[in-house]
Amino acid sequence: MKIYTLHKKQKLPISVDEAWVFLSDPKNLKVITPDYMGFNIQSGADRPMYPGQIIQYIVTPILGIKTKWVTEITHVKDKSYFVDEQRFGPYALWHHKHFINPIEGGVEMEDIIDYKLPLGWIGQSVQPFLVKPKLEEIFNYRKEKLEALFGKYHS
Repeated sequence: MKIYTLHKKQKLPISVDEAWVFLSDPKNLKVITPDYMGFNIQSGADRPMYPGQIIQYIVTPILGIKTKWVTEITHVKDKSYFVDEQRFGPYALWHHKHFINPIEGGVEMEDIIDYKLPLGWIGQSVQPFLVKPKLEEIFNYRKEKLEALFGKYHS
């Protein structure tokens, strides 16, 4: 069983409070997800994040195939971090940690995603040329979108 990790960091010139208010509102995930993914929240985004919250989405990650994705917010530490885990969806495992760390002049956001692909060796064989590049593309879009919304960090 191969588990992959994607690790991203981004600095933004905003306060911890501003970062938390934006990131802890599940509705904002649509704002920072590429339009072509057809991201549509079905239920569970009617209040700020809390442990045990179930959020259901429809996404179209590849080839126009609509996929239901259900995540649970499993851990929340106010203005510090939260964790979402897939309960149903395209991955065999999805565990995503979101950290907000104060730094001089803003915050450093850190995402650590541990994931496993379904279908054994078939899933592993598409990881390097399909899944990994797609995740990189999504998180690069997210970085650009957050910089457009909040400005670039200058150290």
